[in-house]
Amino acid sequence: MVFFELFTHNPTIIKVAPGAALFSENEDGHMMYVLTTGTAEVIVNNRVVENLEHGSIVGEMGIVSPGPRSASVVAVTECEFVEVDEKRFQFLVQQTPFFATQVMRVMAERLRRVNQLVAPLEDI
Repeated sequence: MVFFELFTHNPTIIKVAPGAALFSENEDGHMMYVLTTGTAEVIVNNRVVENLEHGSIVGEMGIVSPGPRSASVVAVTECEFVEVDEKRFQFLVQQTPFFATQVMRVMAERLRRVNQLVAPLEDI
């Protein structure tokens, strides 16, 4: 099963206009989203850290551990996102182990990418 196919029957679609934010850094987060149409950017501290396209997931940290968002997601073009709430997330994790692995992989890749942006401390 293709990862994206897990979300094709979800009825909650969020439309985001170019330049508008799906969510913003430090905003309370408890939903995950899958980009189905368009392109968007992940922004941390006013720096673009990732370009998103069809099938990208965002907000995964908020669904795993609700709290302040660590990044903003801003539409570059007209976008549509499928909203995934905690109930659907838990169902997908239980029924499709591949889904849980993919979410963990996305989180690990993003952490590595952001770690590369942090300048190492110089020896004193």
